[in-house]
Amino acid sequence: MSKKISISAEVCYGSMSFFITIIHNIFLLYHVDIFVSVYRIDKTSFWIGETVFLIWNSCNDPIFGWMSDSKYLKSSQNGSDIVLKRIDFLQKFGPLFSLSFLGFWISWTYPWLQFVVCLCLYDGFLTLIDLHHSALLADLAVSGEIRTKLNSKCSIFAAFGSLSVFLSYAVWDKEHLHSFRVFCGALTIISFLGFWCMSSILKSHYNQSKTNNGNLNSNQNNLDLKQSSGFHNLEISSYEDKERISQETSFKSYIFQLFRHKNFLLFSMMNLIQVFHCHFNSNFFPLFLENLLGETVSPLYGSLLIGLSFVAPHINNLYFLSLCRRYGVYRVIYILFTIKLLLSLFMFMAGPSYLWLLCIFIASNRVFTEGTCKLLNLVISDLVDEDYVINHRHQAVSALIFGTAALFSKPGQTLAPLIGTWILAYTTGHDVFQTANEVGSIKFDVKKLDLTSREMYKNGCFNLLIYIPVVCALCQLAVWTQFTLHGRRLRYIKSQREGSAKTFV
Repeated sequence: MSKKISISAEVCYGSMSFFITIIHNIFLLYHVDIFVSVYRIDKTSFWIGETVFLIWNSCNDPIFGWMSDSKYLKSSQNGSDIVLKRIDFLQKFGPLFSLSFLGFWISWTYPWLQFVVCLCLYDGFLTLIDLHHSALLADLAVSGEIRTKLNSKCSIFAAFGSLSVFLSYAVWDKEHLHSFRVFCGALTIISFLGFWCMSSILKSHYNQSKTNNGNLNSNQNNLDLKQSSGFHNLEISSYEDKERISQETSFKSYIFQLFRHKNFLLFSMMNLIQVFHCHFNSNFFPLFLENLLGETVSPLYGSLLIGLSFVAPHINNLYFLSLCRRYGVYRVIYILFTIKLLLSLFMFMAGPSYLWLLCIFIASNRVFTEGTCKLLNLVISDLVDEDYVINHRHQAVSALIFGTAALFSKPGQTLAPLIGTWILAYTTGHDVFQTANEVGSIKFDVKKLDLTSREMYKNGCFNLLIYIPVVCALCQLAVWTQFTLHGRRLRYIKSQREGSAKTFV
């Protein structure tokens, strides 16, 4: 390792999750509230804005993935610098992603226009960095064990990044936003500098490893990374293996291949439901906390509960990843779906009267749901390997597969607040837009209701809280049992992929 650089490559890769998480969790928690409660966006504009966002959010992943990797679908293209290309994208667009975060917190134009522009800009840059960061997981490593180790690094850094949620709750005040805006500005600076510095160091590591590899032996199949630039325990796929015989792949033929990829389609259905559930929990967590627990939970405990619900999934994921190394990703995800279903049914039978049990359920439901989300990149990386093998690729098209997977799953992110607010109005009679216009808050003041109406309102919130995870878990279990990329099938795919790659150990 270069004496000038003391930060390992794994730390550089994992730290990207920190710089994403410190601002993205704030976005998830507050962007709906600030537009509804502070900027007073009307219901029609909100729905139109979310519809525009839905289209853009769904399409930009495969578009960016195609722009990045389409040339590698051709047998004549050499992908020796694809890793370097992905790092360059992170260095260029990571800081721009950080800057786009600032646009939400200061009113600078009409609410409807600001809503659409901010959402599309933010999601565009987020897609670019998330796509290439996730694709690096498949490009740097082939074996499941090493991929889980890289994912563990991301979980550790994301857990630290989630601590920003604790601080945000302390400075969030709809009537006086100055402290919150200063806080968001500080997060932006940290994220901006972090992306630029860590991607620069990661690029240096990669360039040094290529130089050392060439100096040692151009025909060498394996290289001890402890003698190179710090890519400890990483695998880098060889892009100089013998060219495979395959026809030039057009967009039309790629789509045809995709729709013949059964496991990819099954995963996409499961992932759509998972993304919906994750964002439903994030968008409505504060609302459930206020409406179902009310005065029982003090603001301090409320802050701790929200913060822990964002930090715990990353810490818990370290345990989940150790289970993945032992039992496989497929089985762990299946167990998590089962636990989500059983916890929801147990809470339904217990009812809304047990407040502390309800408090634990609200937090644990989010922990297990988010914990599942953190494992899905490993599944997509396996799907990249399967696509590489069954379609006889010359080069794995990681960003394209990740982007296409997002095409089918991203609508869940937009559907969560739309369906959630609609069901909330149906089950409780509470329209968050009407309440926000009247009292400047999406929180409904249940004290104005008589005892019977108050109980009916809380029961409506409780039913919404329970029904969503039950329906999601049942649908996901039905789909996931049909997924076959595990066990013997996965071992075969790995052996084929590793057979055409050079391994750095």
